[in-house]
Amino acid sequence: MKILVVGSGGREHAIAWKLLQSPKVTQVLCVPGNGGTAKLDRCQNLSFRIDDFAGITRLIETNGVRMVVVGPEMPLAKGIVDHLQEKRIPVFGPVQAGARIESSKSWAKEMMLKAGVPTAKSETFNNSEAAKEYVRAQGAPIVVKADGLASGKGVVVAETVLEAETAIDQLFAQGFNLLVIEEFLTGEELSVLAITDGITITALLPAQDHKRIGDGDTGSNTGGMGAYAPAPIGTPELMARVQKEVLEPMVKAFQEVGIDYQGILYAGLMVYPDGNFGVLEFNCRFGDPETQAILPLLETPLVDVFAACIERKLANIMPLAWYPAVATCVVVSAQGYPNNFTKGQPITSVAAPVNNTIIFQAGTQFNQGQLVTDGGRVLGVTAFASTFAESISLAYQAIDSVHFDGMYFRRDIGQRALK
Repeated sequence: MKILVVGSGGREHAIAWKLLQSPKVTQVLCVPGNGGTAKLDRCQNLSFRIDDFAGITRLIETNGVRMVVVGPEMPLAKGIVDHLQEKRIPVFGPVQAGARIESSKSWAKEMMLKAGVPTAKSETFNNSEAAKEYVRAQGAPIVVKADGLASGKGVVVAETVLEAETAIDQLFAQGFNLLVIEEFLTGEELSVLAITDGITITALLPAQDHKRIGDGDTGSNTGGMGAYAPAPIGTPELMARVQKEVLEPMVKAFQEVGIDYQGILYAGLMVYPDGNFGVLEFNCRFGDPETQAILPLLETPLVDVFAACIERKLANIMPLAWYPAVATCVVVSAQGYPNNFTKGQPITSVAAPVNNTIIFQAGTQFNQGQLVTDGGRVLGVTAFASTFAESISLAYQAIDSVHFDGMYFRRDIGQRALK
């Protein structure tokens, strides 16, 4: 079958790469794709905007596409799934009402409370003075969140009241109408990406993302500078609790408000030192770069997983099968990311130089035959092995063969897995 993948990041490169491992998949079309998907066998990039739903529909109908997989949150939040379902086109991803779980932090909080999901205490504000008064009353550290899509950069962990007040002013100035002010939780973060058909839900391997730009989790928040899976902190006991206390209650809550939620439900958790946890946020799509660490370990054909969700038959292919290995993904970014960065830098040597490594491309494109940088996060270098020590070593060996001017990466990805 032909499958259309919507998106242009490292996540979409990983999804296309994994789909093409199945003999059932004859071709993957990527809208718009990137430099990596452009060079995959049986894969073709097509230059459509990801919010051009009418154009994408015509493309699907004229190319005999049998399934659509939506990668990024923006088209989901704008209703691409609703549009395609009206055309009776099989599509993997939640409807617009369900995508609010990511596009509205305040609504997500309401849903968590409805479902009885453990989460941080918070309040929602539509003006800066009230928000600042709350911050001054609560004290710091405290978390300021934009109520809307912000490409992973709409969260400020403020160490002081002044930092929080500055973040409030900046986020309102950027056009966000609501802010969620939330208590600061301490512990280790854990990414739980679950897949659901609206009835059944099951978690993929637990992963740990590295959000801060600098080594030692310092500096600005980013879309993610690396990930590893399965994260040791996601023990079988913890994951069983997450299934019963988070995933299943959320599916039930969606049903109770009349939302047929099918696709990925991504729970970002904070695991406390005492072993309990709280949900920091939900996302409505695969995480990036967690996907680049998780999918290489999936043994069940990804196309079968997507089809089971679309057809409401996920229970029929459970439990999912996984290879007995671990994976580490290190993101290579452009100098200056997550703030101002330069595009158009020539990239050399992106073929994986050692066994068990894959270089997923994200912010790349071809310019007159030359692969160049085209985004803040440029590459996701993934390695898989029997131990984290080996997978981390392999990933950094592979990075040594890559070059573009100003390339930057953290040197401590996965170190928590070694403790």
